[in-house]
Amino acid sequence: MADADLEAMARDELSRAVTLRWQDLRGIVPWGDTFEGVSPAGRYVEVERSYIWASQEGGDILCEVTVFGGPSRYDAGERVSSIIYRPS
Repeated sequence: MADADLEAMARDELSRAVTLRWQDLRGIVPWGDTFEGVSPAGRYVEVERSYIWASQEGGDILCEVTVFGGPSRYDAGERVSSIIYRPS
């Protein structure tokens, strides 16, 4: 069952995460980080953001964001993703 609060926060973070340009990310992919935050409903959560090659190195970059209620609840978190396309 989806958690609307976690999903809303994941989508909001994803909207910021994909503002990084492919040119700025290409030298650090694969890369990720995890940080603590407060969800729209006021819950303390962890936010994991990662950038990996979507299919092949040097191609499009897959950006994934997962929001969850702590390490033991990672599998119950909400994950959203988007592609940052390699410029033509």
